[in-house]
Amino acid sequence: MDMQGKIIKGIAGFYYVHVPETGIFECKAKGIFRKEKVKPLVGDNVRMDVISLEEKTGNVTDILPRENVLVRPAVANVDQALVIFAVDRPEPNFNLLDRFLVMMESQQVEVVVCFNKQDLAEEGELCRLAGIYQASGYRMVFASAAREEGILEIRRILEGRTTVVAGPSGVGKSSLINLLQPQAQMETGAVSEKAGRGKHTTRHSELIHIEGQTYIMDTPGFSSMYLPKVEKEALKGYFREFEEYGEGCRFLGCSHIHEPDCKVKEALCQGKISSVRYENYVLLYEELKNSRKY
Repeated sequence: MDMQGKIIKGIAGFYYVHVPETGIFECKAKGIFRKEKVKPLVGDNVRMDVISLEEKTGNVTDILPRENVLVRPAVANVDQALVIFAVDRPEPNFNLLDRFLVMMESQQVEVVVCFNKQDLAEEGELCRLAGIYQASGYRMVFASAAREEGILEIRRILEGRTTVVAGPSGVGKSSLINLLQPQAQMETGAVSEKAGRGKHTTRHSELIHIEGQTYIMDTPGFSSMYLPKVEKEALKGYFREFEEYGEGCRFLGCSHIHEPDCKVKEALCQGKISSVRYENYVLLYEELKNSRKY
């Protein structure tokens, strides 16, 4: 019996394939993949040959064409990323946020920026936060897991898509995920139990099924974002708001840092580009420049 589903977890040679309305199947991959040196990934849409419907076991026989593949986390067919920071407690680390945006831009993944704990915001703070990222054209959502605000909007953003969810610890990411899908804990627990590896759940990329074709992936280990192999000259291309002004610079390869007659720096002085974003750009540029020396 042939069925189609999505790999939500891979562990010790077993692949857990989720079929909406039917459940999770424990599968092995056929030897053909090893011969072709293709490794099934979490997020892969696959065909499987069902061995037992009752015990939910089968063999993965075919990997359907991939839309994309992310390196970190290793996952296929990602539609977007949702990055969550808190308005306060802890204060947002913009450098970390911009690293994440560069990382996703370099992999051509659309990002939605979410600020949780809006109930802790002082007057004007939400406008200030919105102002930093508005010019970059990122979609923004403000939420409060404590007051269950913004949950409907997040649900709409996630609907029918596979989304990587990231954010540093303490920002309320788990609380938001639990509000989106109270069943998530149970379903994830069931897979861990089946795999007999409950203790090691965070080490493996895993998709959580929300409903229908909606999946999210929680990404642990977010606190020290490495920068992808980006050339320093390419970095400016990942700061979207620079594009509009960069074409008017006097020098063709203008880095928007030391050169005279730079339209990006001009826009910065006029408040059209956020100083927070620009300062992070300079820091990341220097970091990439220095890392290439070793």
